[in-house]
Amino acid sequence: MSGMTVKIFFPSCCSLADSGLLIGRWIPEQNSAVVLAVLHFPFIPGHVKRYLADIRKVSQVDLCVLGTWSNNKDEKEEELQQFLGDLSSIFSHDLWVQLRREKDSKFVSCHILKDSVVEGDSSILIYYDQRKAMLSLFHSSEKQLAAGDHEALPSMSAPSSELRAVFDTVAQSEVLFVRDKYDDGPIKLTHWQSEGREGSIIVELSKRAAVPVCMFLSMFLSLLAGICESRLLRLWPLPFLWGKLSTCQQLGHRLDQLKHLCSNTRAQGHIEFMRKANILVSLFLDVTLGLLLMSWLYQKNRIGQLADTLIPVADHVARELQDLLQWLMGVPAGLKMNRALDQVLGRFFLYHIHLWISYIHLMSPFIEMILWYVGLSACLGLTVALSILSDIIALLTFHIYCFYVYGARLYCLKIYGLSSLWRLFRGKKWNVLRQRVDSCSYDLDQLFIGTLLFTILLFLLPTTALYYLVFTMLRLLVVLVQGLIHLLVDLILCLPLYSVGLRLCRSYRLAAGVKFHVLEQQAGKPLRLLMQFNPLSYGRVVHTYRLPTYCCYPKDSWASLCKKLFVGELIYPWKQKTEKQD
Repeated sequence: MSGMTVKIFFPSCCSLADSGLLIGRWIPEQNSAVVLAVLHFPFIPGHVKRYLADIRKVSQVDLCVLGTWSNNKDEKEEELQQFLGDLSSIFSHDLWVQLRREKDSKFVSCHILKDSVVEGDSSILIYYDQRKAMLSLFHSSEKQLAAGDHEALPSMSAPSSELRAVFDTVAQSEVLFVRDKYDDGPIKLTHWQSEGREGSIIVELSKRAAVPVCMFLSMFLSLLAGICESRLLRLWPLPFLWGKLSTCQQLGHRLDQLKHLCSNTRAQGHIEFMRKANILVSLFLDVTLGLLLMSWLYQKNRIGQLADTLIPVADHVARELQDLLQWLMGVPAGLKMNRALDQVLGRFFLYHIHLWISYIHLMSPFIEMILWYVGLSACLGLTVALSILSDIIALLTFHIYCFYVYGARLYCLKIYGLSSLWRLFRGKKWNVLRQRVDSCSYDLDQLFIGTLLFTILLFLLPTTALYYLVFTMLRLLVVLVQGLIHLLVDLILCLPLYSVGLRLCRSYRLAAGVKFHVLEQQAGKPLRLLMQFNPLSYGRVVHTYRLPTYCCYPKDSWASLCKKLFVGELIYPWKQKTEKQD
């Protein structure tokens, strides 16, 4: 053991404790001793050994008596030091640590004995905050995050195996911190909770009140889920409509979160607890914002004002679309269009606008009542109100979607027709079975008909392409607005507000590592260090604890999107996160 450096982790809360025994764990492979508590006089050695044996069975930590602690305020200091030295024969150990508070100093002197002989090896005394070490959770390194090892994120992983063992020891010794120096009994300890167990009467009352509330909510949610899964609600086209409406998907997602939050099973592990806490805070914030929105809507008759504004806005949009179609039916931007096809398409779309305006004016007497009941849905949360807004936008712009589908189908038909006829000129054809282009011989009639059709489609393409371009831009504008709403809903649903608040108020709870500060370094004395925590960055907190959502994300890449726009395929840019990419 020559040249060995012994590291002693000493809790700063014990620096003012009365003299006694050092209770902790010796880690031989790391040459480290983790002090957990100070056991005070008077005590009976047999009771101490029995108590430590009971603690070892419960905590699965090999606790033992590491040495003695001496405080200079005790009288008869020399006799006490001799008595403390004699205790090493009762509590036998490979190394016996003697810590002593220096006079007129805040630091602690350290002596290490082996076989009752003072060792000359160096020692490092590391002060640590026991409360923070008990409540902290270390996270994986940036390299593990970059490698995608998300399953290992909540595990206890410190910069080295030594620190991992130290903090595992403190975390697993929770049962030791139940007893304090004021308890009745033969064992009196000083540790981070020695002045009484840390707690809050509000928290304890909330825990007790949460049990019947969760039971009632669990029964109500089970009944509601049973109604939603009934056969009557599975009849077509109800499942199809529920799959298309954002409001139904949002309500289903919140129902799943409430069932998970009110389940009778206790949270297993840190990640599960953090997920439930984040869901609870997210629900609270969502409902609070929804109630604020509802109170704003129902003040000063804003619902009526909104209903009175909706019809003129719809008429204005319809007039703008009519003016746009009239412009396309003329000579748009000086382009020479096919007159017959231009008139047919323009009148076809104008008739659709006329039907849509008639429908809006037919519904105008009921719009205020509909908006009044829609406003009540804000009490379920701001995300529900935003989902309803997205569905209303989809319904109000349904004619634009129809225009886009008509134009895209017609344009796509001409593009594929031109590409097929172009292969005909080159003596090629598309083999459907082999999914490839093969050589083929055509007779003169086929080439003549192909040339005629190719010419017709080619000269009609600019007119069709112009209508397709205009309505595609309108469709993309609507999709952009809905995408912003989905982004806001996704932000509210997935943002781990509890974890962010924990990082803001108690940064040590989510730690990314530790750092050491040198307190004193003198020749002939142990090196004294202070261990502090490096908090997890806010970006990693959000990345680690973000909640899963139902919301959609872009289905296609930019290259795939441009390709679909060029060939006229229909654009459905949103894809559910639960689905798999084709």
